[in-house]
Amino acid sequence: MALKLEYKSYTLDFKFDAGTSRGILKQKTVWYLKVYQPDRTFEYGIGEVATLEGLSVDYKADMEFELALLTDKIIKSKMPTSVEGVYSLVKQLVSEKLPSIKFGLETALLDLINGGKKEIFANGFYQSEKNIPINGLVWMGDKAFMKKQIDEKIKAGFKCIKIKIGAIDFEEEIKLLRYIKSTYSDELTLRVDANGAFTTQKAILKLKALQEFDLHSIEQPIMPNQIMSMKLLCAKSIVPIALDEELVGVNGKVNKAELLNEIKPQYIILKPSLLGGFHETSEWIKLAKERNIGWWITSALESNIGLNAICQFTSEYKVNMHQGLGTGMLYKNNFDSPLTIKGESIYYNQKENWGAVF
Repeated sequence: MALKLEYKSYTLDFKFDAGTSRGILKQKTVWYLKVYQPDRTFEYGIGEVATLEGLSVDYKADMEFELALLTDKIIKSKMPTSVEGVYSLVKQLVSEKLPSIKFGLETALLDLINGGKKEIFANGFYQSEKNIPINGLVWMGDKAFMKKQIDEKIKAGFKCIKIKIGAIDFEEEIKLLRYIKSTYSDELTLRVDANGAFTTQKAILKLKALQEFDLHSIEQPIMPNQIMSMKLLCAKSIVPIALDEELVGVNGKVNKAELLNEIKPQYIILKPSLLGGFHETSEWIKLAKERNIGWWITSALESNIGLNAICQFTSEYKVNMHQGLGTGMLYKNNFDSPLTIKGESIYYNQKENWGAVF
């Protein structure tokens, strides 16, 4: 049976000015996809197309135009019946230059083949049987704002804190890290995310300054596409380095393997909506495992639709580290969902209902 696609845009409003080294986030526009069979309009799958300025390779794409094209193309497609069938169909329909659409369409089709119940992958997370440990995210801002967030996260029960750095004075950020170390237990795991804020010339000096804090890792200390410089930083092993933006736009198994072989990072961070969906993300995971490179999965500030899909995908794996999946509370107007954070874990509460998207 043929498929039909509907889509609409939606603007998410942040509860606060979310600071990164690339600027302040106040709003985020996403697109929702609805996929169904014409003779079963009551049963449909929903996916989310979400991009980030300065990160997504398709941020400047004309989404309405691309989705209109997809609407015409999908009519000629047959309903897939398996996860692999979904991946194959999405690869046929969507260019690798549009990773966010690949992610959204994969999600909608996986939802549809599972009955349109927001069950993307049939595993213990959806059945409320499995929690996922997550880190507490501290956004950039002035020192008082960041300190307030740190205290709130630790009080809430988070044992792994991730702090975005690179926007305020570096010495002030060092003082914040010293505050955490002196105030809270050494059992606390600390991550920092520079989002490429360090210059190549000063990166080693800044990593040496961070060495005293026994950090779990630093995400993307320098801007991507500086392969030899990043390779050098990873080889120095001053602070374990996690590649993030470095992975975006790298397509094909051979190119992925070449990147990991050349840089040899300690970790990689995986954002499915930036990487082109779950098939592409699973390929990164396989390559990382083969090279003994650690990995974890994070959201790219999707609404609860995209976050739900990413959580369920994450639960397909045995995760030993805190994941970056605590972003559902960022928005004033997010859709109600069963996703629930308790302590330092996120889980799917089957007793809660979804808000209407379409």
